[in-house]
This record gives sequence, C-alpha cells and structure tokens, in this order.
Amino acid sequence: MTTPSLPDDGPRRYTDAQAALDAARSLYDASLVRLRDHLQRFLAGEDFPQRVRACYPRVAVHIDTVARADTPLAYGFVAGPGRYETTLTRPDLFGDYYLEQFRLLLRNHGVALEIGSSTQPIPVHFSFAEHDHVEGTLTPERRTLMRDLFDLPDLGAMDDGIANGTHEPTPDASGAATHPLALFTAARVDYSLHRLRHYTGTTPEHFQNFVLFTNYQFYIDEFIKLGHELMHLPRGQASLFEGGSGGGQDDGYVAFVEPGNVVMRRTGCTLEPGDFLGAPPPRLPQMPAYHLVRHDRAGITMVNIGVGPSNAKTITDHIAVLRPHAWIMLGHCAGLRTTQQLGDYVLAHGYVREDHVLDEELPLWVPIPPLAEIQVALEAAVADVTQLERSELKRVMRTGTVASTDNRNWELLPFHHSHSTPERRFSQSRAIALDMESATIAANGFRFRVPYGTLLCVSDKPLHGEIKLPGMANHFYRERVNQHLRIGLRAIELLRRNGIDQLHSRKLRSFAEVAFQ
Repeated sequence: MTTPSLPDDGPRRYTDAQAALDAARSLYDASLVRLRDHLQRFLAGEDFPQRVRACYPRVAVHIDTVARADTPLAYGFVAGPGRYETTLTRPDLFGDYYLEQFRLLLRNHGVALEIGSSTQPIPVHFSFAEHDHVEGTLTPERRTLMRDLFDLPDLGAMDDGIANGTHEPTPDASGAATHPLALFTAARVDYSLHRLRHYTGTTPEHFQNFVLFTNYQFYIDEFIKLGHELMHLPRGQASLFEGGSGGGQDDGYVAFVEPGNVVMRRTGCTLEPGDFLGAPPPRLPQMPAYHLVRHDRAGITMVNIGVGPSNAKTITDHIAVLRPHAWIMLGHCAGLRTTQQLGDYVLAHGYVREDHVLDEELPLWVPIPPLAEIQVALEAAVADVTQLERSELKRVMRTGTVASTDNRNWELLPFHHSHSTPERRFSQSRAIALDMESATIAANGFRFRVPYGTLLCVSDKPLHGEIKLPGMANHFYRERVNQHLRIGLRAIELLRRNGIDQLHSRKLRSFAEVAFQ
C-alpha cells in the first residue's frame, strides 16, 4: 500500500507565468521536504507501515484550435489541438528556463497553465541534498527495506522516446491522448544531473549555456591558464577572447570553476557562501568540466571528453537536459587530403557517421545539416584570431565533410583488399578529415535540438605517411592549441553577441514538435 504523496486538491489554473512557476516550486519543495523527512526518520531506525511517495509537479495546457500568435521563434508553441503536459524538477536550477517557456505558451496560445501534482514519483535518490550520502550508513537489510518503502530510480521511465520521435501518447480513460510539452521528463532530467556530477566532477549549477568539447587535455590546460588570467583582470578590461579586435567591454565573466567545485572569483567580484564548499578531487573524473561563469549562465563550459564516440554520446546525452544554446567540438583530426598541412583547420559542414553509437536512436538515413549561425561564427572567429582574409584564410581553413569512426586504429585496416575499404568510403563521401567524436556530437545535437558545430585541427596525415612523432607533436601543440582554443572562445562571443533567438534553428525541429525549447 502507498500513502498519498501530499494532500492534493487538484490542479490550479494560471494566466501569469511567474505565479505558475511559484506554484510548481511550492509543490516540488513540499515533495522534497516529505521525502527527506521520512528518509531521515528511516535512517534513525523508524519503520513505516506503507510506502512513502512524493511526486513531481507537472504543467499542462489544453489547446482547442490550431490558431496561435505569430512568432519568429522555432519553439514556444504546440503543434495543434489537444492536451499537452510535462513533469518539472529543480525549479531552483531551471526557474528562468521554465519561466520563459511558460510565458511563450501563454503569449502564443492565450490559454491558462494547469499546475498540479503528477503521478510520476520522485526517486528518493533525487531528493538528496548535494552532500548527502546515506546508503553507506545502512545495513544490507535496511538497504533492502529501503527499496520497499521508497521509490528508486526507474530507468524504464527515463527513455528518450520523445527526443527520438518514437514516443506514442497514452490515451486516458476518455480515449484522449496526452502529448509531451518537453523533450525530457523530470525523472530523466534528474538522472542526467546526477550523472553529470559523476562524469565531470562539477555540479550542474556551474554549467553554462555555451559548451566546448575537446578530445585532448592540452586544450583544457590552455583553458585553465586563460581562465586564471581572466580572473585576475578587473571586469571592463579588454577581453582575452576578442581576437585581434580588442574592445574593452565588460565580458560578464565572474568566476572560474574547476572539478571538485573549486571556485575562483574574478577580481572585484563578491565571494558567495558556496565558493568555500569545493575541494580538488583526489583524481580527475572521467570527463572533467571547467566553467567560465556568467550570472546569466551565458558563459562557457569546456569538457575533456577523451577519445571515442562512446564518451561523446554519454556526455551529450546528459548535458542536453540543461538545454544549452550551443555546443562546439574543438579537437584534432587526421587530414585526408594531400593539400592539407599539419595545423590547418577543418570546418565541418557534413558528417560521415561510422561511430555506430547512435544508429538505433538516430538512423543513418537522417541527414545532419550544417547550421548557418554556427558556421558563420566559426569562420569569422578564425579570421579574427588569425588576422587572415580571403585566399589566405582559405589556405589555412577548409570546409568539408568530417568522418567519425569508432575504430581507434583505423589506419591499420586493410585498405586495398576489399571493395568496401575505409579509404574508398572516405573518398566517395568527399571526407577531408577523420576523427572519433565530431559526428557523434553533431548527431546528438540534432537529436536533442541543441545547435552544434565542429572546428578541427589537422594533427597528422596517416594516409600520406605523416604521423605525429614526439618532437613534431610538442611543437604542433605549442603553436596551435592556444590559437585553436581562442578561436572557439571567440566564436562563442560572436554567437552571444548576435543573439540566441536565431541559434535554435527550425532545422532542428520536426513538424510535430514539443513546445519547450
């Protein structure tokens, strides 16, 4: 038998976005208080006669007509008449995001928002405060009993059917189906928030809305160096990321955060209580993340995803729930053309997907288009940082197809004994570069409606006998990593300056899309 989660007098209707958010926050906070209170009593040895349950709040709208307000945005409205809803979590983290989505629904459809309790339980693990660790204090018998008394994470309720386009709405008792409002349910979001802590060594609160991925620690070392330098500059001095243009405008960065939630505040910025809670981890996590923080969350997060498409899929699966404005891959690649030189840049405008990690979720027949806003920003950033123009710029940067493979030793494959050799496929696809992560990051960006881009640097040319030797590699890294990173940072500055509304392209959204961005 299960106790009612909380007294529930049914959903209430709101025509004010802030009032709707406040109601959802109250429901969520009450659910957490209930779970934490019962959990503490359980840890103290108390038993309960029945299961303890608390549920996520939900927001719903009922639309009677296809008519809606005209909007230039690619989100903020539903596809047609019907009932739409989603569960909500962590209003402390997603409050501004929810508020924007609520306001757009109200403006575009002119209907009330229903806020009430859902039937989706909050797993007790997701109610823990940041520094709570309780299972280690329980005997095996009490851990088993805990499963009978509290709801635990249910992976069956966390699939990505909505994002994958395979979700089938379930009819209610009247036969009417309820459609999703968002790509992710609250439980799926909570699961990813917990995995982000594990994989990156930092809490989701520090993640920013522009994300850089890299496959080499050299880039992270340079990002740390630049971040520390920036923290010692008072706000208002010339940005480190302005390329050759300078400018001296306030870039808005207020802190630099490293794994273990170690916070370094910028000169002149006020310290906050949470700054003192971090500590360097005894060893780096699997995919460490570093954050240049702005108060509006429009700063820059950089993650070393390591080598391989599996890591690339894993981290983007989880960062996607934060609804970033864009993510960009900066890394090394093998140049496939004789005309390329070590250190040349490759701006991807297409991808050959031989990574195999997303074939079921996103079939290979789905094209992954280039996004104009990202492409233009990356090309402009290369020009700004290198101070090259026209033909000179084209000499060091080539636009073309990037192939991504899951075979780390692809160079050793038999190139001349099969009609389906990698060399032939790369040639037929017109690929100009090869790596192991870029197509995965782009494909998951397309899948999760997160704007994406790729700018790689040629570090070897195995097909032409040019491989990285220790001396060559050290010289190459010294010469190119700093410039390549600055290009990525400059591109983000340009994207932010141009406005985020244009980033969330209609190219990323289907004809029957969820309303939430």
